[in-house]
Amino acid sequence: MTDIHPSAVVEPGARVAGSAKIGPFCHVGALVELGEGVELLSHVVVAGRTSVGEGTRIFPFASIGHPPQDLKYRGEPSRLVIGRRNVIREHVTMNPGTEGGGMVTRVGDGCLFMVGVHVAHDCQLGDNIIMANNATLAGHVVIGDGAVFGGLSAVHQFVRIGRHAMVGGVTGVERDVIPFGSVMGDRARLSGLNLIGMQRHGFTREEVQAARTAYQMLFLGEGAGTFAERAAEVGKRFPEVRTVREMLDFVAVDSPRGLTQPKANGG
Repeated sequence: MTDIHPSAVVEPGARVAGSAKIGPFCHVGALVELGEGVELLSHVVVAGRTSVGEGTRIFPFASIGHPPQDLKYRGEPSRLVIGRRNVIREHVTMNPGTEGGGMVTRVGDGCLFMVGVHVAHDCQLGDNIIMANNATLAGHVVIGDGAVFGGLSAVHQFVRIGRHAMVGGVTGVERDVIPFGSVMGDRARLSGLNLIGMQRHGFTREEVQAARTAYQMLFLGEGAGTFAERAAEVGKRFPEVRTVREMLDFVAVDSPRGLTQPKANGG
């Protein structure tokens, strides 16, 4: 039987798994779905067409699933889909999608959202992402698995952040960040690769070294010609290395935001 505190409000129609726990003064909307083992500690509000995957814990004063902060939103029946085993700490806000962004905001599995994090409408987040206190995502941001965001960082709308990238604290990200890239600064600049993160996630020494060489060839001028020509040369040199292949596939996408560059390149 579901453990629901007497002071909590669960609206008729909400689908709550038998092993879920709903603490004091929580409010669960009529269209919400809470999976097995979900825990709302206290004073949590989950609204709208929101589903929360099994084992996710949501801490006090989080606001999950209320309408997006988008003036174009007209009440369309968009959704917020949160995966399994996430930790959503105090004062986190997450909004559903909009018609202009595919109608769904999606959060993967095993993520940690520290105090005050904001995930805006139509964002698409992978697995095992860490966002430190008050990190903020604007609308339509896409984030790969294992990316890490320092406190008070902010990401511009429509930006892509590659897998296992690292965004430093108090950094504003206006352009796409390559997989494994490390960025920092008032306006983000590439400062190298997230080598420690790559090692922690099991990439081999050869894969890490190939990625470092590819980074130098692409962004530090260690190769002749245009960026596209340097990318082609990198592809020929490392045709079978997965870290390099992922970087090249990422930069090949025609993105409206462009790529974050090292400071020495002048952007």
